[in-house]
Amino acid sequence: MATRLVHITMKARDESALGAFWAEALGWGMESEGPGVINLEPEDVTYPDPVAVCVDLVVSPEPKTVKNRVHVDLATTSTAHQAELVERLESLGATRVDIGQGDVPWIVMADPEGNEFCVQAPGPHAQDTGPIGTVVVDCADPRAMADFWSQATDWTLHQVTDRNAVLRSAKGIGPYLLFLRTPDVKSGWNRVHLDVRPYPGDDVDAEAARLRALGATAIDVGPDVHWMVLADPEGNEFCLLAPA
Repeated sequence: MATRLVHITMKARDESALGAFWAEALGWGMESEGPGVINLEPEDVTYPDPVAVCVDLVVSPEPKTVKNRVHVDLATTSTAHQAELVERLESLGATRVDIGQGDVPWIVMADPEGNEFCVQAPGPHAQDTGPIGTVVVDCADPRAMADFWSQATDWTLHQVTDRNAVLRSAKGIGPYLLFLRTPDVKSGWNRVHLDVRPYPGDDVDAEAARLRALGATAIDVGPDVHWMVLADPEGNEFCLLAPA
């Protein structure tokens, strides 16, 4: 048994407006799943597919107060492409931000609701990922996070050090998943989180039990939610969806 990382979910004050920004930024299709929920997916991909980690936006009145512990890095293929992408994102409503990154080759930006993201510098790792090159998760212990997430999912561990850990789909396609050591302490619920699904035919309750045995904890969010909410060993919330 294993799960697959299928999308990230962002809380949004205005899910339609923020969805429109990210649909344009990624070049993906946008559709409503229901009141307060917007789905963004590549139009030429049949979900779920490891070629893309899709994006869901869920309406929430909660204000953003701290730096997100989960963000995306957008891939670029050349220095010119990086500059063009930054200019286009600014025209869509993104802004450049300083989070103390110093002199780095990537460009840190924020979407119209203040969610941080990066525009990567070109490199061989970004040639075949799609528009999202990396999903980044801040953490205290990359080795422990790599141990949990490489067993929780069928993603392959490519690199692990005391500073970071890198995973990617076992099929060798789509974005990377990067656990990055930071000194920041988790404060409150993450505004952006990961969503995983078991494979068709797998039992979601058995999968939840397996994840708990690996170190996840269950979170009770009430009877009206039809998926399971858990937290990884560092307390990052994630959703276990129905098999698909």
